[in-house]
Amino acid sequence: MSKVPTTVITGFLGAGKTTLIRHLLQNAKGRRLALVINEFGDVGVDSELVKGCNDEACPEDDILELANGCICCTVADDFLPTMQKLLDRETPPDHIIIETSGLALPKPLVKAFQWPDIRTRATVDGVIALIDADAVAAGRFATDEEALAAARAADPNLDHDSPLEELFEEQLGCADMVVLNKTDLVDAAVLAEVEKTVAAETRPGVKIVRADHGAVDIAALLGIVAAAEDDLDSRKSHIDGLDDDHDHDDFDTFILNGGEVADIDALLVGLKEQIAAHDVLRVKGMVALAGKPSRLVLQGVGPRIQHFFDRAWKAEEPRRTQLVVIGQKGLDRAAIEAALAGVLGSVPA
Repeated sequence: MSKVPTTVITGFLGAGKTTLIRHLLQNAKGRRLALVINEFGDVGVDSELVKGCNDEACPEDDILELANGCICCTVADDFLPTMQKLLDRETPPDHIIIETSGLALPKPLVKAFQWPDIRTRATVDGVIALIDADAVAAGRFATDEEALAAARAADPNLDHDSPLEELFEEQLGCADMVVLNKTDLVDAAVLAEVEKTVAAETRPGVKIVRADHGAVDIAALLGIVAAAEDDLDSRKSHIDGLDDDHDHDDFDTFILNGGEVADIDALLVGLKEQIAAHDVLRVKGMVALAGKPSRLVLQGVGPRIQHFFDRAWKAEEPRRTQLVVIGQKGLDRAAIEAALAGVLGSVPA
């Protein structure tokens, strides 16, 4: 019996993974897809955004959410039972797509496909690393070389990688293809430099594909036939030899809860101020906007905030605002909540 191909989509917070998956669902071309979506935080924003994109290609029963922490740290407890559930179905999916948390390391996940219960029935068709071209151009993942030199002089044993830089290297180092997303936000010269930066972190032969809004031909993403689980040695990792030990003590996350927001502009101004003041990496979630029948999806990456209405609130859904906030360790939750309390609205009873 042939193995079910599985594509792992990785990439840092806000790179556009969910947008890419929505594009795949809307252009499935007859494939029956199953999604495993992993989020760093307790609110399933990404799974909500992909439901209904193409019910024929991916019914809601085939969208499975893992929200107990990064998938790379919960392989045995969460990922393997989820994969077995999909593979044990009377009619397994044609293709499985796994969207990792933006903070996940892909190699431990790929390694899990060597487990006996999975190895004979599924294979990693390819690891796709989605990269935000504008964030790379802004130096989001680069170490301050002057500060690094000063720190090394003071402490020769210092680990040279920042948490962001290490994640960037891990995700690119495991990739079979890199999708350079949001290329519309940078000019041609900057984009060329970004491609050089990305290429320096990838393995020989890995293709880099440019994209706007995650629009990549499904034929390019699915059907790579990499069998990545058989090629682990070429995918170098910072945790090689450490029993895949990996934690997220370098990052904090919490949820901003509110009710109906009366003034979206005031909320956006407030968020931008707090993002700048506290170096917030990512904000995402749903906003209940007063007087509007549809929920507002809000996505923030660094200083960039986008928002759009995606669907009407369901009758049984409480009209409430929930925003996941992610930042580096030491994020001042109390200060951010206090600053935004006046614009988030009262939490519904």
